[in-house]
Amino acid sequence: MSKKALFISDHGDPLAKLGGKQAGGQNNYVKQLALALEDKGWQVDVATHWCDSSAPQIEEFGNSCRVIRLEAGHRGFVSKDEMYSMLPAFYEELKSMVDIDSYDIAHTHYWLSGLIGKKLKKDFGLPYVHTAHSLGWAKEKATGVHDQRRINAEKAILKNADQVLATTNNEKQLIKRFVDSPSPIKVIPIGVDQAFKVRGNRAHLRKKFGYSNPLFVFAGRLEVTKGIFTLLKAFQLLVEKNDSSNTPHLVIAGGDAEAIDLETKMPRDKKLREAVRGIEDMVEFIGPQSQEQLALLFNSATATIVPSFYESFGMVAAEAQACGSPVIASDVGGLKNVVQNGVTGLLVETENEIDLAIAMGVLSANTLLTERLSRQAVQIARKDFDWDSISNRINSLYEVIIGARSNAFVSNRFGRDAGR
Repeated sequence: MSKKALFISDHGDPLAKLGGKQAGGQNNYVKQLALALEDKGWQVDVATHWCDSSAPQIEEFGNSCRVIRLEAGHRGFVSKDEMYSMLPAFYEELKSMVDIDSYDIAHTHYWLSGLIGKKLKKDFGLPYVHTAHSLGWAKEKATGVHDQRRINAEKAILKNADQVLATTNNEKQLIKRFVDSPSPIKVIPIGVDQAFKVRGNRAHLRKKFGYSNPLFVFAGRLEVTKGIFTLLKAFQLLVEKNDSSNTPHLVIAGGDAEAIDLETKMPRDKKLREAVRGIEDMVEFIGPQSQEQLALLFNSATATIVPSFYESFGMVAAEAQACGSPVIASDVGGLKNVVQNGVTGLLVETENEIDLAIAMGVLSANTLLTERLSRQAVQIARKDFDWDSISNRINSLYEVIIGARSNAFVSNRFGRDAGR
């Protein structure tokens, strides 16, 4: 008999094109985990908000996975910061769309979804595993924005879930620091899609794409907290220090397609245009890309840059390393665990463009170091970020929780019968 799981990812549609609004690491994690669990005999339904009004309400992917899109009062894009008020409607619509009792377990993603999981456990006895993807305490440190409602909700979820999945040791320690007596926490990293692999000689690939000099790649949303402005300041410094014979190039993938002028390969945002003034000939904004396209970019890069103010994991860093790209990343959050300093890449001080420019300069000039980091990145990625082994661990975790629930049911039933 097949096993059935309900994933709740309210603002992270797993089939949304990556790099756009609210379409990043969480979306990809949900999709790849569902597909990996499918190979372990699971049917997976993913409940999410109907953010793209042109998408069908129910869409299949893989062989036994589905996305179920819920209006929750509004079909079309809604910022995740505005979704809290939509949760009651989301919950009621979810109950009308699916048979909750048909699922063996739920897996919630992000705190908003965790509140739905908490309600399902209370009303239906459905056990749930929770993955935070980011934490309010970490966001506050990165942005200075305090959100007490979110922090209260996260504390309740992290104490109520049957199991908490942390993607790095750093995340586990953060939860233990801020939550008294949390639910059991298991550290299981995120895997990378099979598209992210070594495709050939890196220097040859760079030349094939027209880059003979050092090439740096950024992939992600064009937001302040993703470090995009820190990166552009650092690249300005790097260009100023480099001689004309070794002029570096920077390719920026991500952002909403409509936010990029794809003819000039420049952003429409005034602040971003100002940030690239004087280096337009060396910077390209290419908009959101498919996984295949990103994999080719990572394979061509001298290094991939992840200058985020905070990342609970750092999916781009893992994907780039699987392609053999050294990663220069901020020394924060999960990036400290995903990128091994001096082994698979270099860690730099957050929001420090000078530190970042120096690291980029080192890898521009030192081919031997870059090649060594590249080889080691591939070796470690194959060991740590393999979806087959990761899904084996999560499958075992689910089965333990389901088994405990069944045993409790039998024990309670036996106790009631014996008392008659």
